[in-house]
Amino acid sequence: MLTAAVILTGCDSQPDTTKLAGTKVDAAAKLKATKAAKVKNAAKVKANELGQIPVLMFHRIVPKPQTTDDRSPQQFRADLERLVREDYVPITAAEMVAGKIDIPAGKHPVVLTFDDSSPSQLTLNEMGVPQKDTAVAILKEVAAAHPGWKPKATFYVTRDMFGKTTREEQAQMLLWLKDNGFEIGNHTSDHLNLRGRSHKEVEEQIGKIAQQINSLSYTKPTTIALPYGNQPNKKDWALNGKLYKHQGAFLAGYTPAPAPFSKSFDAAGIPRIKAMDKKGDCAQFCSHAWLDWLKKNPDMRYTSDGDVRTVAYPKYKAPYLRKSFTTWSLPY
Repeated sequence: MLTAAVILTGCDSQPDTTKLAGTKVDAAAKLKATKAAKVKNAAKVKANELGQIPVLMFHRIVPKPQTTDDRSPQQFRADLERLVREDYVPITAAEMVAGKIDIPAGKHPVVLTFDDSSPSQLTLNEMGVPQKDTAVAILKEVAAAHPGWKPKATFYVTRDMFGKTTREEQAQMLLWLKDNGFEIGNHTSDHLNLRGRSHKEVEEQIGKIAQQINSLSYTKPTTIALPYGNQPNKKDWALNGKLYKHQGAFLAGYTPAPAPFSKSFDAAGIPRIKAMDKKGDCAQFCSHAWLDWLKKNPDMRYTSDGDVRTVAYPKYKAPYLRKSFTTWSLPY
């Protein structure tokens, strides 16, 4: 009887190989269903993560603009409010070049960059709070008025360090930026035109400020904005040196930037757009004009699927995907 019981028990249980096969089938079915759901969601929001990204270039934020590079606090606030209305969400330059574009589905990334480390961008009062009408203060105000819209930006620093001269004051400024989620980027020590300069001069200009930033804030910049938008004689000099290693170099150009997943993306020469109204040359080549164009041509604009682990796009755009992102690919 005992033998019979053992035999009967054995007949009722499945071999381990059968259980394992069933588990694999279930996992495959679950994976297939998950991907199908992601494809459906991507199609619903018309995701296009091979689309173009506006990288906006700002300088001083001053009450009375004196050059075409300046914006008044009112103009800058209006620039940000427009981005909010048109579903743009700020990311840093470092996040862009790394492909870590983590924004809600249906939204569009925008990179806000500030050159020259001007006091009009960041000045702190005695309590360590950004002064009213500085770029950072306005960014925080707009973000507070629009939950979910994060005050993210990249500040490209020179040795001027927001007008501060002592090491302690400079450290305070950089650490404040770092602690509040802003990116600190390299803009060379003396803002010299790198075109035509020797390899040694280029390395000195970039390496000196990189070393200074690191010693003050324990931060190694991962992106650089090239002064005047000019690349050195060899593009790679701006990316790799003895004291620095950058994942992206930004120009001063006048077009939206290709997505980092696109074949047309060039890490050594990423274009930016000057922030300005439609006047003169800016009638075509500055921020207001390009944002108008992207709005009228939504199929050319980067639209997120909401999943940072995938690159979603319409199937007809497949030829533009960089091969290195094939495993991330989610065509629909």
